[in-house]
Amino acid sequence: MGFDEMDVDTIWMDGEFVDWDDAQIHVLTHGLHYGSGVFEGVRCYDTENGPAIFRWDEHLDRLFESAKPYEMDIDYTKAELTEATKELIRRQDLASCYIRPLAFYGYNSLGVSPQDCPTTTAIAAWPWGAYLGEDALENGIEVMVSSWRKHASSQIPTNAKTTGLYVNSMLAGEEARRNGYAEAIVLNKEGNVAEGPGENVFLVRDGEIYTPGLSESILDGITRDTVITLAEDLGYTVHDNVSISRGELHTADELFFTGSAAEVTPIRKVDNVVVGNGSRGPVTEELQSAFFDLVERTTDEYDEWFEYV
Repeated sequence: MGFDEMDVDTIWMDGEFVDWDDAQIHVLTHGLHYGSGVFEGVRCYDTENGPAIFRWDEHLDRLFESAKPYEMDIDYTKAELTEATKELIRRQDLASCYIRPLAFYGYNSLGVSPQDCPTTTAIAAWPWGAYLGEDALENGIEVMVSSWRKHASSQIPTNAKTTGLYVNSMLAGEEARRNGYAEAIVLNKEGNVAEGPGENVFLVRDGEIYTPGLSESILDGITRDTVITLAEDLGYTVHDNVSISRGELHTADELFFTGSAAEVTPIRKVDNVVVGNGSRGPVTEELQSAFFDLVERTTDEYDEWFEYV
């Protein structure tokens, strides 16, 4: 569904609420030419107590941390961005939505150095269902290992969620879709599993859970952290600092993606090799159920993870 088909009409931009169609920038904006922006993707869920933003504080912390390597000053406090986001959701009467905070170097000069460019900050929110489709949540998806590799943290910081870096994700994801797959898995420069284009990867073997460590050139996913916490609370042993070889994808009992957009999505095939029994596995199903119980607030655990609108 395109934005024109959605019932959204407002964006917060540099301290003001503006009409959706008026939230524009100059064609010579630094961030447009060099990808010099940082962003977050956050879910707000419809609960009995009203809209609730999931792990908003952690997302805001990461936004500001992502700006540090680029010496980017975000001109608003976390409290100001929080109130702007809540008011944006209220103004558009959104019960559940996807939230996109964004900060980027704006318009002034067009040298590679952004030294003289101001920082523009914006927040948008819109309805967005299951990222990879409702069917994917139940039946899983088919993925391929991309021919494109994930950049190393010695080249560009992998712990910063930077706009320009997502050309890497776009190349991998579109390669997969051209070849008939729903999504890609990207290897790092050593040839080990890194992540999906916008998701972290988990592997289940003999009832234990494995996921690549931060040194494997992954983004430190907030949903990744959530699932690790839920899994440990359910009694699973979680190995969250491992290297996973490409071949292990084919011999796993279960595989699944996590991410703010993807939530918890099972993987049923990799490169046409069936994973496990070819459907959502029992560990994935239990974790997925625990995750949705959490975000739909059918349990009062982890209430501190929610910012109620």
